[in-house]
Amino acid sequence: MARTKISTLNLRIDPAIKSAVRQAAAREHRSVANMVEVLIRRHCDQAGISTTGIEPKSETADG
Repeated sequence: MARTKISTLNLRIDPAIKSAVRQAAAREHRSVANMVEVLIRRHCDQAGISTTGIEPKSETADG
């Protein structure tokens, strides 16, 4: 089975938003990270932004 590449996203948010995301995740039996990913995907779908087949830019000095 192919391994999925995973990227880390660190962000700062208002504590009330963090609490709301935790509540939303718990209601859907998801992790907070998965809930955030689902919300981003929903937004991109609604905005017509593709989330499939996107390769991240290399973070090395030569790429």
